[in-house]
Amino acid sequence: MKWQLVVDPLFRVPFLNGLLLAVSMPLLGAYVRLRDEWLASLGMAQVTAAGGVVGLLLGIHPIPGALAAAGLAATAKGTVRRSGNDVFVLLLLFGWSVALLGAANSAQGEEVSHALIDGQLYFTSGAHLAGAAALLAAVALLLPWISRKLLLERFFPDHLAANGENPFRIHLAFDLLVAFAVALATQSVGVMASFALVFVPPWAAFGGASGWRRALARTAAVAVVAYIVAFAAAIGLNQPFGPVLVAALLLTGLVRLLPAARSRA
Repeated sequence: MKWQLVVDPLFRVPFLNGLLLAVSMPLLGAYVRLRDEWLASLGMAQVTAAGGVVGLLLGIHPIPGALAAAGLAATAKGTVRRSGNDVFVLLLLFGWSVALLGAANSAQGEEVSHALIDGQLYFTSGAHLAGAAALLAAVALLLPWISRKLLLERFFPDHLAANGENPFRIHLAFDLLVAFAVALATQSVGVMASFALVFVPPWAAFGGASGWRRALARTAAVAVVAYIVAFAAAIGLNQPFGPVLVAALLLTGLVRLLPAARSRA
């Protein structure tokens, strides 16, 4: 066991990078769940992985390729003008197909695709940390405005149209925010861990919350606790970070649901 490495300065930037993502991603996930689009992060993450591999084939860095693919996917989804998971299933299948085909036809494609799927948090740099900080700032600035619109649309479907507001712009802004968040997270923690950060904390928090703000607070708390536990366990036990984070999120989520289950019994 290598528990002393948990506090090693070498892992300071990766820890902070993941911590910022652990706050931002679940908050966005709460609104993804509100819109019944819980598969969004997995579909977007797979498209992001495909974009990174295609970027290599075109001779550019994987990160610009991944961000471009995420933006295009969000824009394409926005033009459909409907909520639900069917669009994200199509994105998931498309991204999976392109990622594997790209990896098979590139010398570095397989290595990059594995990194995007498994995560590479320990190798993230100051550039990744700056991206995560920018994401958290964007969530803090934009989410209060988007939140009100999405909540009104959910509980009063005709409110926006009756007041002359265009839901398409709101949906596109939110979809782009989610797409770029998932693109950044996929580069750091991988496809499945990004999906888990978006899906599991809101799923656990919504079970016993008595209000929306309390649900958001519980969502962030579940994610941060699970992330800190996963980071220490992965380094201390010399395990890959992505799977450990998913396991920690599931365990934390299940523990968080126990009081609500007992109160209903």
